[in-house]
Amino acid sequence: MTHVVALDLYQSAGVGVLALLLGFFFTRHIPFLKRFCIPAPVSGGLVVSLFTLGLYALGVECSFDGTVKDLCMMVFFTAVGFQCDMKMLRQGGRPLLKMILLVAVLIIAQNFVSVGIAKGMGLSPLLGMAAGSIPMSGGHGTSGGFAPLLEEMGLSGATSITIAAATFGLVAGSLLGGPLGEFLIRRRKLSGESSSDDVLTGIEASAASETARSEYAHSDESSFRGYTIAVCQLILAMALGACVSALLKRTGITFPTYFGSLIAAAFLRNTVGAVRKWSGILNLKKIVAIGDICLSLFLGMAMSTLRLWELASMALPLSIILITQVAFMALYAGLVAFPVLGKDYDSAVLVSGLCGFGLGATPNAMANMSAVCFKYRYTAKPFIIVPIIGAMFVDLINTAVITVFLNLI
Repeated sequence: MTHVVALDLYQSAGVGVLALLLGFFFTRHIPFLKRFCIPAPVSGGLVVSLFTLGLYALGVECSFDGTVKDLCMMVFFTAVGFQCDMKMLRQGGRPLLKMILLVAVLIIAQNFVSVGIAKGMGLSPLLGMAAGSIPMSGGHGTSGGFAPLLEEMGLSGATSITIAAATFGLVAGSLLGGPLGEFLIRRRKLSGESSSDDVLTGIEASAASETARSEYAHSDESSFRGYTIAVCQLILAMALGACVSALLKRTGITFPTYFGSLIAAAFLRNTVGAVRKWSGILNLKKIVAIGDICLSLFLGMAMSTLRLWELASMALPLSIILITQVAFMALYAGLVAFPVLGKDYDSAVLVSGLCGFGLGATPNAMANMSAVCFKYRYTAKPFIIVPIIGAMFVDLINTAVITVFLNLI
């Protein structure tokens, strides 16, 4: 009999912080992690999740409270919204369109691959759908949404299968994106390494130079006031975003929980921030710094709470499908997406992000890109393009493609 230990929101947040600190320690002392741009929250979180797996094997299951984790995710994406400068977005319009097309092709291909393997092994194509774009590009949210439908169509245990597959994809996307981006940059000599010895791999800096980083290190009254104002602006944007989300919910279309706040923050950036005499009101540098901290905390908590024992319960056919999905993602990102995007430094960073939300979720994509940029140099366009695609287009395209496939099979 399994004994459940329920951790409250403070204890759950503490576990996430412990995972993040472990990741920082590992990144400093294990060259492999820094060389291949493995985000600190991922390395530390996996160790903690392996520990909880060991406890589960001994009959103890840890149950985590997700309140702080969800709040950190909301703050991070609100900060991303404040970075959505429409002027810059228009300048990078072509890469955005290319990424949307690449994501659409990826989602369709993921379902063809998984359904094809399932049919080839004499299994139900519904098993293939449960390991296709539903958990891969859709993540845990889409998995939870479509699992009841798959069960109604005849796939027994669809919820466990899709959630386990999404967990596998979350880990795989985090481990694949950074190394692949790093490999492309190093092989083609697209950028030199940063001279910084900082170990905060996985945190996006708004610039790669020591001078820019020093702006976040001041502790005087002016800096304190700046961070206070930035926190207030983030909270106000999230409050406005809650109203936007309520309106979007009435459309009947499912949007990510953070989408309203992202839109609200982008609106403020491109209205208040666009007026020259008001532009100084928004403390964007402090907002970005707070968002970066919340990204690392979110990932530390998310990776720590993975239920790895669900992967152990997967049957061999499902494992074969998922391993094939990861191999396909690597080939597609390196041999198709990278050339289409232009074979430059921005393309390599975008490819690392594509692996993140193509196998897991948008925060993983952001962490992958942050890890790559921290090793080399910061570039703005990927951090504008990927959140917009992750928030606006992935779920919409994925839902449409899944619906078509389910009707065809």
